[in-house]
Amino acid sequence: MAELNNRYEFVYLFDVENGNPNGDPDAGNMPRVDPETNHGIVTDVSLKRKIRNYVEILKEGASPFEIYVREKAVLIHAHKRAHEATGADTSSDKKRKGTAEEVAKARDWMCKNFFDVRTFGAVMSLEINCGQVRGPVQINFARSIEPVIPREISITRMAVATEREAEKQQGDNRTMGKKNIIPYGLYRVEGYISAHLARQTGFGEEDLSLLWESLINMFEHDHSAARGKMAARKLVVFKHATQLGNAPAHKLFELVNVKRRSGAEGPARAFSDYEITVDSRNAPDSVEISELL
Repeated sequence: MAELNNRYEFVYLFDVENGNPNGDPDAGNMPRVDPETNHGIVTDVSLKRKIRNYVEILKEGASPFEIYVREKAVLIHAHKRAHEATGADTSSDKKRKGTAEEVAKARDWMCKNFFDVRTFGAVMSLEINCGQVRGPVQINFARSIEPVIPREISITRMAVATEREAEKQQGDNRTMGKKNIIPYGLYRVEGYISAHLARQTGFGEEDLSLLWESLINMFEHDHSAARGKMAARKLVVFKHATQLGNAPAHKLFELVNVKRRSGAEGPARAFSDYEITVDSRNAPDSVEISELL
């Protein structure tokens, strides 16, 4: 896999219509919001989950694109594979912390075989120790462009689950429930890709292309009634001429502006209510700007 020789940053925009993009389990699964501004929030963990799922669907679990953090995965099983593959003795049922050399070999094996480990990093210092990896790809929390108003919609279920439930309801089989949605929200998230850390994990050009493809397509394979209609809307990539970079990330992010389109009145209800501009004229000559979506 070709080595990554450039630093990157990116700005990614996605929206949700009549859905819950990221429920908060501590708030009855209501959409996450900043309580001081009411701007919607989607965590980095939620976005990484969708990237992982897309890669797993596309590559079907084939090495070197296996996914370490999968639903219901027993992580320590992967650790044991790593130690066995690197020649360590795993016959004992006891906890295996391993020597520094064994842990380093196991960590390198995990990076080589698991896409999400070499991309996002992982803490793998469990009973069977594979060390820790700091990933080259880091993603901020996504934040809605404007405040959002979460709504709690009442729903009914006409059937019942058991005969006992039917007897309690005495002929009225409707069960009341709630569904949490945002009528519409456009979200912006910013990310960073370090060429220096990529060299340490083995994250290369093929992985980078797969990351862009995942961001563009991941919502197409994540539809559900709870999430409503979610779609990727814009992906702006900043490519530096060097590994260390040629401009501060925050200055590049400021070149991407999102505002309400002229004439759009009332609450936003569609992507067409917004206008996105990329001020490439004020970008440094040593930074290449690409709009992949």
